[in-house]
Amino acid sequence: MNNKLKITFLGGVGEIGKNMTALEYNDEIIIIDAGLTFPGDELPGIDLVIPDMSYLVENKSKIKALLLTHGHEDHIGAVPFLLEQINVPVYGSRLTLALVENKLKEHPKLKFKGIAVKPRNVLKLGPYVIEFIKVSHSIAGALALSITSPVGTILHTGDFKIDYEPIDGQMTDLPRLGEIGRKGVQLLLCESTNVCRKGYSMSEKSVGRALDEIIKNHSSQRIIVATFASNIHRMQQIMDIAEKYGRKIAFTGRSMVNVSEVALKLGELKFNRENIIDIEKVDKMDDKEVLIMTTGSQGEPMSALTRMASGEFKNLKIKENDLVILSASPIPGNEKNVYNVINALYKLGADVIYDELADVHTSGHACQEELKLMHSLVKPKFFIPVHGEYRHMKTHKELAVSLGMEERNVYLPSIGVQIEVGPNSIKEVGYVKAGQRLVDGYGIGDMDSNVLRERKQLSEDGFCVVCVSINNIEGEITGDPFIITRGVVYTDEQESFVQDAKACIIASLKEADLRGVDPAMIRNSLRRNVSNFIFRRTKRRPMILTIVTLD
Repeated sequence: MNNKLKITFLGGVGEIGKNMTALEYNDEIIIIDAGLTFPGDELPGIDLVIPDMSYLVENKSKIKALLLTHGHEDHIGAVPFLLEQINVPVYGSRLTLALVENKLKEHPKLKFKGIAVKPRNVLKLGPYVIEFIKVSHSIAGALALSITSPVGTILHTGDFKIDYEPIDGQMTDLPRLGEIGRKGVQLLLCESTNVCRKGYSMSEKSVGRALDEIIKNHSSQRIIVATFASNIHRMQQIMDIAEKYGRKIAFTGRSMVNVSEVALKLGELKFNRENIIDIEKVDKMDDKEVLIMTTGSQGEPMSALTRMASGEFKNLKIKENDLVILSASPIPGNEKNVYNVINALYKLGADVIYDELADVHTSGHACQEELKLMHSLVKPKFFIPVHGEYRHMKTHKELAVSLGMEERNVYLPSIGVQIEVGPNSIKEVGYVKAGQRLVDGYGIGDMDSNVLRERKQLSEDGFCVVCVSINNIEGEITGDPFIITRGVVYTDEQESFVQDAKACIIASLKEADLRGVDPAMIRNSLRRNVSNFIFRRTKRRPMILTIVTLD
C-alpha cells in the first residue's frame, strides 16, 4: 500500500476565488469546495470563471465526496458545473446546502444528494476520517475540516476569523483545534486573505453597535442599507436594530431576496415575518417606519442600489433626506464603481455613510494575530498557505517561519500542481491540466482567444462596416461606397469622416485593375486601406467588416 497522500490544487492558490482542492489516497478522492470567480475587464462578455475540472472528470470513478466549507460563491459557485459531470454526494452545513439547492433551481435536471453536517460531526469515507469544526466567518455555517488519513491529519481552515463576540454565540472552536493540534497535525492548509493586515479583525458585534448608533441618530429618515446578501449575521443585526426602533424591513435585489428567504426558512435568520414588507409598499409608509436592505454594496452595474442611484429602479426612487448605508468595504478593483454610486446618491440628495466614515463593516477573514493563534494551536509539521494571491501566500509563509516553522516545511503551490505528503516529507510530484473555464451564456470553456480579442477590440475601438459594389466585367465601382461606424468617431465628426473615408476607398480602388479579381482579395485590400485611413485620422484600430458585391 502506498503510504502517500496526493493533493491537487485546482483553484484558490495564487488568486482570490474559485477555490477547489482534491485529496487522493490509494485511488480514493475527496474534493474540498467548488467555487467560482467573476471576470475582470480582460474577459469582456464572460459571465463566470470556474476551475478546469478535467482531472476530476478523468478520475470521477475515484471520487467519494465533495466537502463544502461554507456558502460563499467562491466556494460553492461551481457546484452545479461539477454535478453536471460527476454525480457525487455533497457534505456541508444546513445553510451551505440550502444555498447550493437554491442555485440548482436554475439546473433542474441535476441530481443532488446533500448531506447536512454539524460541528464536531465525524464522517468516515474510505481511508479518510473527517471532522467538521465550527469557525466564525462572514456567513453562518462555516466549517473547518480535520481530515485524518493513514499519512496523518490534514487540517483545512476554510475561511475563518476569531470573533470573541459572535452573533450566533458560537465562537471558532479553539478548544477542539487545540486538541487536534496536540494529537499531531501533519499538514495545515490555512487561508491567507488578510495576512497582510496586522492585529485582529473587528468583531461583527462592533459593526452592529455602530449601525445601531447611526440608525438611532437618523430616526426621521428613510434608511437603505446595502450589504452582502450572504452575510447572515450582518443581516440579523440590521433586522434586530430595525425592530428595536419600530421599522419594518423590505428586501430588494435578487440575491438578497433569495438568501433571506432561505435563511428565514432554516431559522438562521430570526425575525417576525409580519414585519417584512414587499418593496412595492415602501413608498406608502412613513420614512421613519421602514428600512430597506439591498444588494449593490460593490457598485455592481445591474444591482438594485446602482439602479436606484441612476434613477432606473422602478420599485424605489431615492429622494432627498434618504440615508444610505454601505455596510461593506469595496473589494479591490471595485472602488471606482462604488464611489460612482456614492457620488450619484449624494447628487440625488441622499445622505451616505460608508466604511471611510464609520465602522459599518468588518472582514470575515483572519488578520495576522488570529492567524498566529491558529498556527500556535495546530502546530503543523508542514504548512501550505491557500486562498490568496501569491503575495498573500508569500507573506503567510514568512509569518509561519517567524513562529518557528522551518522554511523547507512550507510549500507555496500553484494551480495544477500535485504535491505528495508522506509521514516525513512533502514534495511536488507533478502537474495536471488545470486553470480556468469560462462560462459565457450556455457555453462553458469554449471561448477561444480570438473571440475575446474581438470583443476587446469592439469595446475599445468600435467597428466599421464598408459595402462596395463592383462591375466585375468593367472593373469599376458602381455607386457610392456605403459606410457605417459605431464607436469610432464623435457624432459631430461623423459626416466629414464618412465623406473622407468614401474618397479614400474610391481612390484606392481606382488605382487597381478589378476586372475578374477574386472578391476576397478586394475585401482584404479594402480592409487594409480603410484601417490605415482610420488610424491616421483617429489613432484607433476598429474592427472592420468589408462586403464586396459583384454586378
